[in-house]
Amino acid sequence: MKNLYMSIFALCTIFSHAQEVAWQKDIKSSTQDFLSQVTTTIDQQYLISGSSIQSKKLSTENKQNNGYDFHLVKLNQQGEEVWEKYFGGNNHDYLSSSIATQEGGFLLAGTSYSGKGLDKKEDSKGGSDIWLIRLNEFGDELWQKTLGSTSDEEVRSVIQSTDLGFFVSGNVQSSSKGYGSKDVIIIKLDKNGKEVSQSILGGKGLDEVEKIIPTKDGGVLLGIYSRSNIGGSKKTEIFGEGDYWIIKLNKDGKTEWEKNFGGKGDDHLRTLALTSSGYLIGGESRSGRSGNKTVEIEEGTDLWLISLNEKGEEIWQKSYNFGNRDILMGMNVIHSADDKTSKGILLGGYTQAEGRIETDDETFWMLYLNAEGNEQWRKHVKGESRKREERLSDIKMNRDGSIILAGTSAEELGRENWKIVKLGDKQLDQLIEKQDIKIYPNPVSDYTYVEIGFDFKEADIILYDMGGRQIQRLNTRNKVTKINTQNLVQGAYLVTIKTDTNKTGTAKIIKK
Repeated sequence: MKNLYMSIFALCTIFSHAQEVAWQKDIKSSTQDFLSQVTTTIDQQYLISGSSIQSKKLSTENKQNNGYDFHLVKLNQQGEEVWEKYFGGNNHDYLSSSIATQEGGFLLAGTSYSGKGLDKKEDSKGGSDIWLIRLNEFGDELWQKTLGSTSDEEVRSVIQSTDLGFFVSGNVQSSSKGYGSKDVIIIKLDKNGKEVSQSILGGKGLDEVEKIIPTKDGGVLLGIYSRSNIGGSKKTEIFGEGDYWIIKLNKDGKTEWEKNFGGKGDDHLRTLALTSSGYLIGGESRSGRSGNKTVEIEEGTDLWLISLNEKGEEIWQKSYNFGNRDILMGMNVIHSADDKTSKGILLGGYTQAEGRIETDDETFWMLYLNAEGNEQWRKHVKGESRKREERLSDIKMNRDGSIILAGTSAEELGRENWKIVKLGDKQLDQLIEKQDIKIYPNPVSDYTYVEIGFDFKEADIILYDMGGRQIQRLNTRNKVTKINTQNLVQGAYLVTIKTDTNKTGTAKIIKK
């Protein structure tokens, strides 16, 4: 009985712990704006990306230009707007995926229905095409590419590879080179956007890629919602109405292995993540215990997670439920400092009401699990305000244990504001292994980043040469600060930080 009381006390403690709202940013809209994701930059700023109709287009009588455009808002670490950009052609253009590149700046990937004109510099290939735009950190265009065929292509996800090139994943309908009604298309590009290779994957039915992530060996992992049986390029059998289909590609884009997971109902994959032992696969399930699904469904649509090793073999699978139709939109794995162990899993999503909207329906939620998939706590997130319909689009966990949630918030359909909430979480903060001062990259050629592990409001970052002469001094409010070393001569330097909380730290930096 004593152990039971202790367990209940611990559970209550876990559920009652509070995430503090650091800030909330609301980006107003008068139309149905689509928020696709939040991208965290190397210096802990945030790019909020999606698709919107510009207000100036709504005031013109030229209906041809009243389409959706790529819409970007960059926020600093305090949630203040740094810049806002739109990119669009003469028809609808929908931004699906954005990444922060290793060299600084961003790559945008979207689906375009526009021909050449306005911001779009290349003609349509026919139907809908893949439109890529490379930006610098200030949002200025470096290059753009239009990829496609006479069939309809759409982008779902993009990543940067270890050679600084890119893998773009999407879907193509009824392609002459395909196998079914909809297939998966994978395009490998070099760092300048030149196409290196292209392949189409699919069975005889419908296959839609949802997510692509880079793997440790320079390859990629594809997460696909599949309604295809064996046939075409698909070598794994389907178990039900729709399954999770996982494909591992090597760095050249060739298939190493593929796996199918599902029950007799409909199972829809949403997202992927790397773990210390392999991969984590997440989505929604309407299947009971059947096929190779070994966990039962609880109510409506449940969350279904599968942990795999690097060969694609199952380690465990778990199911979770919030009620009604649970939609998983993001997944983050907390790693140890040496990246040899996974310490926890943070999920984010929303519950889509299938009947009368209850108190916590249509509200952002978070679910935290330990490394074995056992639930530790769950929380609905209202932020500083709450509207009737709120749908999470993305969740990212920062290196300091804080959390960014981005989604839409609306009193009525068609007037969706963007809602971005930053939370501080004391329990997650304790799991993050921090250093007093961390510098990367180091050695450095041009720019490096100084990350401060202390809590502070203001800090001075001072750069000395090895003779003790002060070279630079910066005052910052940011956990991560960018330092320009272009004018430094080759050699060793010392970086010292001094905070308003009387904390200090010193590290050595090597200029190449």
